Amino acid sequence: MTGAPLTLGVDGGATRCRARLRDADGKALIEASGAAANIHVDFAAAIAVLRAVVGEVMDKAGLTGADRARIAIGFGLAGIEDASDAARVGEAFPDYRLVRAANDAVTACIGAHAGADGGLVIVGTGSAAIARVKGRETIIGGRGFTLGDDGAGAHIGLDALRAAMRAFDRLGPASPLTADIIGRFDGDAVAMMRWARDARPGDFGAFAPGVFSRAAEGDRIALDIAARAAGAIGALTRGAVALGAERVALVGGAGEAMLPYLEPEIAARLSAPLHDATDGAILMVGGVIAAQREAAQ
Repeated sequence: MTGAPLTLGVDGGATRCRARLRDADGKALIEASGAAANIHVDFAAAIAVLRAVVGEVMDKAGLTGADRARIAIGFGLAGIEDASDAARVGEAFPDYRLVRAANDAVTACIGAHAGADGGLVIVGTGSAAIARVKGRETIIGGRGFTLGDDGAGAHIGLDALRAAMRAFDRLGPASPLTADIIGRFDGDAVAMMRWARDARPGDFGAFAPGVFSRAAEGDRIALDIAARAAGAIGALTRGAVALGAERVALVGGAGEAMLPYLEPEIAARLSAPLHDATDGAILMVGGVIAAQREAAQ
């Protein structure tokens, strides 16, 4: 690898961070992962995670500080809202050949369509859609846990916790789902309140798999939560199509679980991504993926 240019893609989401190093021919060399890296939630903590993951990749590859000049890094990060956010991230990684940062929705869309035009719906801890059409990128939703992320894992978990609290207070119906959640807190409403006070989006999102599990069993409360979330994902999909995205990919940890609850029209519109967000970050800084290079020859 001496002297050859390298590209490093980093996908930093609200749940975990992933990194991948590729050589000039697009061959994947090293991968690493770390904790959540959402700069909107905690910029300093996110940068610390990113530095640790980048450092792990370099250590595994036998690279030193002197090799930074031949490495281009692409960051796709949850919480990036504008150019100033991207610039702050870039400033935290000096001496590299090139550093670019964008919202993780952008890099996921680049990867999903191998750099071509298209749309993307992300259903992970957070949710968003993006349309990349004729050189223009438009993000829909993804405004954070407080103001957006409808249909995402964090809000699915929040809806389940709220339903459990209502059931506990006999203000709403009970079900196996609400019993599951109340049991997680040993039937202590105060303990649930204290947990929620300090919980982050990823903490709420950890309850989403239980919602889908109970929905598959016919739990009425779980089905209602899944249906509301599916409606929000349908709206994001229609938003991307309205902006001219002919092909729309679905990604994210909760995406596959959501499929049975989507309207048939929406489910038929969504397709699998060609590449993941980590490779999208690599493509963003001019890197290539081995399969692409082989196809071009």
